[in-house]
Amino acid sequence: MTISTLLVANRGEIACRVFRTCRALGIATVAVYSDADADALHVREADTAVRLPGAAPAETYLRGDLVVRAALAAGADAVHPGYGFLSENASFARAVRDAGLVWVGPPAEAIGLMASKTRAKELMAAAGVPLLAPIDPAAATAGDLPLLLKAAAGGGGRGMRIVRELAELPGELTAAAAEATAAFGDAEVFAEPYVERGRHVEVQVMADDRGTVWALGTRDCSLQRRHQKVIEEAPAPGLDQALRERLREAAVTAARAVGYRGAGTVEFLVSAEGRPYFLEMNTRLQVEHPVTEAVFGLDLVALQLGVAEGAPLPAEAPPEPRGHAVEARLYAEDPARDWRPQTGALLTFELPDEPGLRLDTGYTGGDTIGVHYDPMLAKVVAHAPTRPEAVRLLARALERARVHGPVTNRDLLVRSLRHPDFTGARLDTGFFDRHLAALTASAGEGAVRLAATAAALARAADRPARGPARFGAWRNLASGPQRRSLRAEPDGATYEIAYRTARGALLPETGERVLAAAPDRVTLETDGVTHHFTVTAHGSRVYVDGASGAYTFTVLPRFTDPDERTEPGSLLAPMPGTVVRLADGLAPGAAVEAGQPLVWLEAMKMEHRVLAPASGTLTALHAAPGLQVEVGALLAVVTDTDAPPVSGPVPPGPVPMSPVPAPAPSAPAPEENA
Repeated sequence: MTISTLLVANRGEIACRVFRTCRALGIATVAVYSDADADALHVREADTAVRLPGAAPAETYLRGDLVVRAALAAGADAVHPGYGFLSENASFARAVRDAGLVWVGPPAEAIGLMASKTRAKELMAAAGVPLLAPIDPAAATAGDLPLLLKAAAGGGGRGMRIVRELAELPGELTAAAAEATAAFGDAEVFAEPYVERGRHVEVQVMADDRGTVWALGTRDCSLQRRHQKVIEEAPAPGLDQALRERLREAAVTAARAVGYRGAGTVEFLVSAEGRPYFLEMNTRLQVEHPVTEAVFGLDLVALQLGVAEGAPLPAEAPPEPRGHAVEARLYAEDPARDWRPQTGALLTFELPDEPGLRLDTGYTGGDTIGVHYDPMLAKVVAHAPTRPEAVRLLARALERARVHGPVTNRDLLVRSLRHPDFTGARLDTGFFDRHLAALTASAGEGAVRLAATAAALARAADRPARGPARFGAWRNLASGPQRRSLRAEPDGATYEIAYRTARGALLPETGERVLAAAPDRVTLETDGVTHHFTVTAHGSRVYVDGASGAYTFTVLPRFTDPDERTEPGSLLAPMPGTVVRLADGLAPGAAVEAGQPLVWLEAMKMEHRVLAPASGTLTALHAAPGLQVEVGALLAVVTDTDAPPVSGPVPPGPVPMSPVPAPAPSAPAPEENA
């Protein structure tokens, strides 16, 4: 059958990416969208779009019945699931097929066999694929530690715990099961040995219905946060040929064992000694598939569509790989604050357009990053003849990007790509655990102050009464000093910039020579070096982009408005979200301790704790379960007492989801990152 109209049962960058191939093949496209995504890029790019009423994934993108109905209503003859949401739901695959539509994915039977990690491991063991022997948590001993607990029915780091003390095992099992239930509707959790400093290496497979299975090299996905991938590359560096061959053979064996068809990924954990262990098989297209496409010169989505139409793979063996590719996931999140997701208007979003670079995104400048879905903004991919060239190209592209709005992990990505452990291919899943503090440290004070000077001068040049700034002799005609205070974001350091004016020229008192100053561009010379800055103002926020990085400042008012002062001890919402629960017994008059979690907010698929700022008495409580709050909303007030704070308070940030009523047994996993 020839596909003429394709519905993508997904959103964001993966929907846009599938649409791109469809346009090249002459296939009409259909998008589905929630109310929160009414103006999203994937909706704007589709030929037709169908609304799924509601905002939460459970009532929109996870409703397989509504998606099938949308496909039929729009006249689609095929459905592509993307990744996450319904992509690995065997019941949805059957429903698509039963509706007379083409399913652009593996057989529902293969999805079902690999849906449970525990059953998949049993199947792989029977096929001779190497894996870690599971451990019965009830019989675990101190000699089995450390253990890794994992949800059997899903991925993306949800339901995953590392246990290093036997006494912690019962509580961690309970927490992992609760999180698995909330995320996947299945409380099954299993345990296996935790491999210290292991590498996450995977093999892309592509199979047709003629028995041909391609193993498309390896990918390294070891740089992860919260067990979710951040930087991926192909081929995986530092593996000897024997290990590469063993991984390829194991991946092909796994695919044949389940009668696989289409695109899939077999994931392995490789120990420091070079021993591979099967982790799972993802029966869908992976987020990181572009690095494989770049190295092999293939369009995996086009191959998926061809296989779904019944065509064979174009050859018995895949093409020869060329060069090296590296992908970085750009997230709206603050790595320095426990990877806290960010929301709000994406004011500017521009990346360099250079040979060897690829951008997959679901956003453009002017779009809004909401609270309902994953905070990934884009995937930036660099392909070059060698690994060092690809890494250098990607780091520089991210450094030159203009991303204005919510805080992102852009600086972390640049520093990670340039870290000696990464450039030296010393990779393992503990990279961020070891290096996060250094990777998120503030830029040098001198560099930030120079950018703040550019921001202040651009602000001054923007005054209509001044006219264009001039730079020439000023002698004794300078005015008295003027000052502008700017707060660097997100670290909060304040910089006071003093400058004078003479005949329209701006003269900073810190000694920089001003070569040009306009509202959108400032050029400064210091110590004989010329620095160019592009300056963009949005209200009180000023974004400064230079050759060595990007900076964000808030222009502080000269006089504080008393109405804007925050009462000491106030608990403010760190992001927009929904209050999901309060601490037991929390009410005005309750005694609390510093660092004690008081309020739980749910935003962007994660739960976040708001902690008591000091020991004392709760004197006001404005939060209640179900309440929708905006960033900065006052949740509660704690009046300080003389009681000493508890030692080692837990920092605020993402924590496992609290138990919620489980969805129906057939409910799919939420949008996935891994």
